[in-house]
Amino acid sequence: MTSGAESPVANHTRSLTREAPSRDTSSQAQDPLPAAEREDPSNQHVADVAAQLKRRLGEITKSMRSILAEQVDGLGDQHLLDLLGASIEGNVDTLLHVLQHNIRLHQVEPPSAAYEYARRLAQHDVPVNALVRAYRLGQEHFLQWCFAEIRRRPTDSRTSYLASQYIVCVTFAYIDWISQHVITVYETEREQWLVNRNTVREARIRELIAHRESDYRATEEHIGYSLQQNHIGVIVWDLDAGSVDNRWAQLEHVVGEIGKELGCTGRPLFTPCDRASGWAWLPFGRSAPEMSHAALGGLVRAAEGRFMLALGTTAAGPDGFRETHLQARQAQRVAWVAGRDARRITAYGDSGVQVAALLSEDVDGTRTLVRTTLGSLAIDDSYRARLRETLLTFLATANSFTTAAAQLTMHRNSVRYRVLKAEEERGASIGADRLDVMLALVACRWLGGAVLTEPSHRAGTDEHGALS
Repeated sequence: MTSGAESPVANHTRSLTREAPSRDTSSQAQDPLPAAEREDPSNQHVADVAAQLKRRLGEITKSMRSILAEQVDGLGDQHLLDLLGASIEGNVDTLLHVLQHNIRLHQVEPPSAAYEYARRLAQHDVPVNALVRAYRLGQEHFLQWCFAEIRRRPTDSRTSYLASQYIVCVTFAYIDWISQHVITVYETEREQWLVNRNTVREARIRELIAHRESDYRATEEHIGYSLQQNHIGVIVWDLDAGSVDNRWAQLEHVVGEIGKELGCTGRPLFTPCDRASGWAWLPFGRSAPEMSHAALGGLVRAAEGRFMLALGTTAAGPDGFRETHLQARQAQRVAWVAGRDARRITAYGDSGVQVAALLSEDVDGTRTLVRTTLGSLAIDDSYRARLRETLLTFLATANSFTTAAAQLTMHRNSVRYRVLKAEEERGASIGADRLDVMLALVACRWLGGAVLTEPSHRAGTDEHGALS
């Protein structure tokens, strides 16, 4: 470069180094672009390059749209492609206008198409980082077009260098400026849209559950979830939520992890129920998942907080959407009644839960059934709990000591011994009241202390002499 007065590019570069761009996105924000001195030949070169590229605006837009749609996740949605093109065209046209006429940024209005595109991305659940990345990739692609045009024009190396440097500085400043604007628009729209969407979605879901909704296609659009598939209803709640403003983010995260573990075919549908609980549906397309309580229990225990789960069974279609949710609510009621004895996961499909759900509707009556049917076998201690579990397994396997022993991983003689001791505790052998006994034992297994008899001062007899 020649000596003498500093070029506008040098002044501009130094100003960017000296003062960081303001975060104020209003029209009064600090403008990082100084007015150029027109006597420098590089400025006319920049203007000529910008004018020529303006003639190829459609070509640049098409090329950039193709690259962004391919490289940025979420931008290739067919519904958004037209808006993406309009946003690109508006930004490129504005930037070329700034370069051609040496306009300061505070005199420029952001393209309306760029604002509208940011709003649409917010409404389509496209993350904001995709929007930011699109502008950065667009900046790189735009500069390649500029450099190619500079190389195509015959001029001295100094002019080409200064023109290139100036275009880089202006493009960087423009992208930084417009990014702040569109991110603000995105975040504002996202917040408002989430409030409106959640309100509408919750209303649609409740209408669907109450059997008041018949336009399933419209409902699917509002809730963002396909009803024509297999679902599992989930209710998740946190026992520690009393000291927390809300747990919705954590609850939704737990649901998402469960969906991954079970192999969901899409994103689970989640809606808050209250400050400490949420309803969810896990989508499975045409498949039916294998339920692993051990794996799900590990996920729940690993999460921050004391999370509890209630699950429905796999059910299909709009009716199944409703059915599996109602099953999950019944399973949740079982856990609520059980209180401190509740399991972390209560699944409606587990043996005895359906019966326990019915019995939980009349806890006082169920407690009376348990006491009168089981006698001292209903005392709430670990010894009698083992006897109850053995007796229930024995009755559920058609009085087969061998099958019960296999399920309990015990010797069949140990099963026989425990069954005899259980009959002694209740004061009668199992006869015509077999059904009553099974109902009472199911209630004890799932409802726990809510229906059991509190231990007296007399300690229970231990299982001396039991065979292994």
